[in-house]
Amino acid sequence: QVQLVESGGGLVQAGGSLRLSCTTSGSIFSFSAMGWYRQAPGKQRELVAVIRSGGSTNYADSVKGRFTISRDNAKNTVYLQMNSLKPEDTAVYYCNADSYSSGKTYWGQGTQVTVSS
Repeated sequence: QVQLVESGGGLVQAGGSLRLSCTTSGSIFSFSAMGWYRQAPGKQRELVAVIRSGGSTNYADSVKGRFTISRDNAKNTVYLQMNSLKPEDTAVYYCNADSYSSGKTYWGQGTQVTVSS
């Protein structure tokens, strides 16, 4: 069973930074893509950033220029560096991974990010 374990959330003031980590229980090479989603209270879950096996990335317009997704293959870990945080970035952030072999999508348990004004 694939497990994704997130860490790095917390409380930060507007303008501050946080780095989220997502470590997989298996090889990161077993996933065609990994990404970060977020869900704010009363809102739908939305894509924040994705990184594909070839290294290409995509970002939501709302985070472009502020957030950076990256991966460390040796550590089976994907990161989301979040800079210039805004109160509207407050949400539960979820790691997501698409498996090559099973075609399934896996989710982490989520980590809370709160940005105070």
